Amino acid sequence: MSAKLGEEQYHDDGGLRRANTSFTITPEMFEKLYLSPKSIESGDLRKTFGNPTPVAIIGFLIALTPISIELMGWREANYSLKIHSGATYFFGGLLMILGGVGEFLLGNTFPSVVFLSYGAHFLTFAATYTPYYAAISAYSTDDTQTATPPFLAGFGFYALSMGLLSFVFLVCSLRTNLFFVLVFIGATMGFGFAAGAFWQLAGGNTRIGNRLLVGTGAGFFFACCAGWYLIFAIMLAAMDFPFSLPVVDLSTVIKGAGERKKRGGEV
Repeated sequence: MSAKLGEEQYHDDGGLRRANTSFTITPEMFEKLYLSPKSIESGDLRKTFGNPTPVAIIGFLIALTPISIELMGWREANYSLKIHSGATYFFGGLLMILGGVGEFLLGNTFPSVVFLSYGAHFLTFAATYTPYYAAISAYSTDDTQTATPPFLAGFGFYALSMGLLSFVFLVCSLRTNLFFVLVFIGATMGFGFAAGAFWQLAGGNTRIGNRLLVGTGAGFFFACCAGWYLIFAIMLAAMDFPFSLPVVDLSTVIKGAGERKKRGGEV
């Protein structure tokens, strides 16, 4: 099934005329642009509004890439959310929420849920480490932002929950494209390592905990690498470049249940 988009005006010798210049989007191209298999929708929202998908991906990348690099300790960097609190709030939180709302309005359920969930995560993470909300200092006897064992032990369950959510997204993404799958593989690993790191640090196992934090950064960095490739491919397609980057479409490999039933009924 394909989608048709676009209508424009042009001049000729007889004056201004309106011509139907609709062009066909293949299922592969639709999936590349919107990170979701083609679905049936009503209205002309895709003709009226821009594609919100790259907006959310950019928010994800700009917020997470420097954090992942610092967690791995590159160039002697030490991670501190104080450095990236602005990017976490506005790139990770704001842009992903806006992108998720845009996907919701277009009827793209899966990317909408993904972007809204991760956008809420970035806002939650930034708020947790913002002194004004006292999420960390409430566990400290001297009202400092030093993460105490009770805080780390509790926060580990939040990281575990995000890891489980990312795993659900990973399974569902098997009907999108390979690089979106790689993003969720990295995210699932990152949150899993983070949960282990928090629990080890809470138990006083600093050496193991710090190693797991490096693993956390590596997992998220892997997700970011796949994400940077994906945003490049989407922007090239959006600008109708004469060349494109393959994202290995999986929506035509793993057939949907509705399509399987339809084919079974035609036999």
